Amino acid sequence: MASVKNFEVGSWVVYPSHGVGKLDEIERIEINDEQMEFLVISFKKNKLILKLPVKKAVDSGLRKIASKDDVREVFDSLLQKNKKRRLMWSKRAQEYENKINSGNPLSIAEVIRELYKEGGENMQSFSERQIYQQAMERLAREISVVEEIEESEAVKKLEIILQAA
Repeated sequence: MASVKNFEVGSWVVYPSHGVGKLDEIERIEINDEQMEFLVISFKKNKLILKLPVKKAVDSGLRKIASKDDVREVFDSLLQKNKKRRLMWSKRAQEYENKINSGNPLSIAEVIRELYKEGGENMQSFSERQIYQQAMERLAREISVVEEIEESEAVKKLEIILQAA
């Protein structure tokens, strides 16, 4: 398998603003008489193919999929108590979006933990529910790849942990 700086063709990667994708190939394209290498990443869930210049891969936040230890740490963080926050919803919503788009599984877990409401969707506003679902999908997708389970099973696992907290 071909590889470029810690990324191997065929491996799972996380691109912060799109989530989990598969590195399909390393493509060489000539632009202005210069050979450039691109990582071709497919995001099946979003039906998206991203061509990312290899030179920009690390700066863009592209990373390998989380380890099993990282997933355990995420599960542990979901069991922690929330801190009371007195920010206006618009500021918190922006913070949550930034954490989701960071691609950091611990930050995404923090969003899920803070927005989780016992009693489910009826206890959340529309915008809270949207952000919660976005974070849940993003985290569940990564956990499903790491633990080799269906995404729906990963969601159930996360919900069970949240209910236990």
